[in-house]
Amino acid sequence: MEASRGLEIEKKYDVDTAAEVPALEQAPGVARTGKPHTDLLEAVYFDTPKHGLAARRITLRRRTGGKDAGWHLKLPPQGAAAGESPQHRTELHAPLGRPDVVPDSLLTHLHAYLRGTVPAPVVRLETRRTTYPLYGEDGVHLADLADDHVTAARLEDGPDAPRQEWREWELELVHGDPGLFVPVEELLTAAGARPAGHASKLARALGSGTKAGKRVAARAGTAAGEEAPGDAGGAESSSALLAGKRAPAAAVVTVYVAAQIDQILARDADVRNEEPDAVHAMRSATRRIRSVLAAYGRLYRASPVRKLRSELKWLGQLLGQPRDAEVLGKQLREQLGALPPGEGIAGATSSVEQRTGSDYDAAYRLLREALGSARYFRLLDKLEDFRDNPPVRAEAVTPGRRAAAKAVDKAAKRLRRSHKAVKRARRGREEELALHRVRKDAKRLRHVAESAALVHGKRAGKVVKAAHRQQKILGRFQDAVVARDLLAAIAADYSDPATAAIYADLLNQQEERMLAAKAGSRKAWKKSRDLLGHGVI
Repeated sequence: MEASRGLEIEKKYDVDTAAEVPALEQAPGVARTGKPHTDLLEAVYFDTPKHGLAARRITLRRRTGGKDAGWHLKLPPQGAAAGESPQHRTELHAPLGRPDVVPDSLLTHLHAYLRGTVPAPVVRLETRRTTYPLYGEDGVHLADLADDHVTAARLEDGPDAPRQEWREWELELVHGDPGLFVPVEELLTAAGARPAGHASKLARALGSGTKAGKRVAARAGTAAGEEAPGDAGGAESSSALLAGKRAPAAAVVTVYVAAQIDQILARDADVRNEEPDAVHAMRSATRRIRSVLAAYGRLYRASPVRKLRSELKWLGQLLGQPRDAEVLGKQLREQLGALPPGEGIAGATSSVEQRTGSDYDAAYRLLREALGSARYFRLLDKLEDFRDNPPVRAEAVTPGRRAAAKAVDKAAKRLRRSHKAVKRARRGREEELALHRVRKDAKRLRHVAESAALVHGKRAGKVVKAAHRQQKILGRFQDAVVARDLLAAIAADYSDPATAAIYADLLNQQEERMLAAKAGSRKAWKKSRDLLGHGVI
C-alpha cells in the first residue's frame, strides 16, 4: 500500500505552563475560533543508533490517539537549513500496522539515510493536546493551534530514565495562507510564547546536553553551516562566503556539490519506485559532481577525490543503462507510430518493444540491487564526508573567482580541441566517436560553468546555455546512433519483406537525424565560438 502524502506548514513556540491561550479571533483574517477539543496522544519515535534521521530533520514515528493515528514520516524540504521557520515539510502517512515494523511504503523513503541499519525506538512522547481551530469569514478552516502538554522519555536510557515535561504551542496551516502566521504570532507572543528552541519534539526530548542530543546538534549544525571546516566550510556557511568577491575556491565546490548530494538523496526513493525522470535526475547529479571534482581537482588531496570519482562513475553507469533503454524505447515507439499503417508495422513494433523492454527491466533490476548494496551506502557516506570535511590541500587557499574562471577556461579549451578532432576524423565510426566526445566535453563545460555562476553570475550563465545547446543537439545525434545499431541488430533476424522494409525506413530516419544533428552542432558552435574562446569569463 502506498503512503498518503501531504505538506505540513507549521510554527512551534515554547510557552510556560501558566500561559493562557489568547482570543485568536482577534487576529486579522480570523473570523472565529471553533470549539476546542482534547486528545491524548502517544508517539514512539524511531531512529538509528547514531540518530541519523533526527540529525537530518527527518522524523519517523508511530502515534496512537487523535484523528491521524498511524505511522508518520516527516521529510524536510530539499536543501532547507535547520531551524527554518515556518517549517515546510513533506509528511507521509501509513496505517498503524505492527508497532515494531516500519511500513515498506515509508521505509523506501529512508534507505538513503538508514544505509543498511534498522530503525529502533528511541523516544516515547505522551501529549495532552487541546486543538483550537481557526476559521475565516467564509467558513474556511484556516489553521489549528495545538496546545501541547508533553511528557518525554528516552527509551535508550532504560526504564529508570528521567522524564521530561514541557508545554508548547504549534500553529499549523490547514487551508489558510502563510501570511496568517504574522498576526497570530503577535497574539501568541503577547500571551507569553517564544519561538521554539528546538525544531521538533524529538530534538527537545533528545536534549542538547545528552550524547544523543550532541550528535544530532553536531550533524544538523554542520548541515546548516554553523561550522566551517577548513577552507570550504559547510554548505550554508559557504553560501554566505560566496556573496563576497573573496570567496575561497573550495567553498564554490562545496556549495555546488552539496546541492547535487541533496538531489541524489532526494531522488533515491523515486528511483526505487520508478518515478518518471528520477533516474535521469540522479544520474545528472552524479555527472555534475564528477565534472566539478575533475575541474577543481588540484584543490584537494588526490586519493580521496580519485576514489570518489570512480565510485560516482560506477553509480552513473548503473543509472545510465535503464535511462538509455527508456529513452531509446520512447524514441522508436514515436517513430513507429508516425509511420503510415501497413503490413509489417505490428511485427516491427512488437520486436522493438520486446528488446527495449527487456533491456530496461534487466538494467533496472541491477540498479535496484546496487541501491541496496554496502558499496552504494559507503558512497553516500563518502559524499557527505567530502561535503562536511573536504580534503583540501593545506596550500590550496585559492580565491573562488580566479579558480572558477580558470576551470571554465580549461573546460572550454578541452571542448575546442574536441571540435578540431571532429574535423580530422574519418567519416563513419571514427567521426561518431569524435562527436560523442564533443558532447561529453560540452556537458563538462556546462557543469563547471554552473559552479562558476555562483561567483561570476550572468557571464558564466551564458556559457552554461551555450554548452547546453551543443550537448542537447549532439544528444540527438547519439540517440540516433544507438537506435541505428539496435535496429540493425534486430533487422538481421528478420527475413519477412514487409518487416524488413519497416526497419529500412527506420534506419533511414536515424541517418537523417544524424545528419541534421551534425549540421545543428556546426551552427551552434559557430554562434558560440567567440563566447567560448580564450578568457571565457
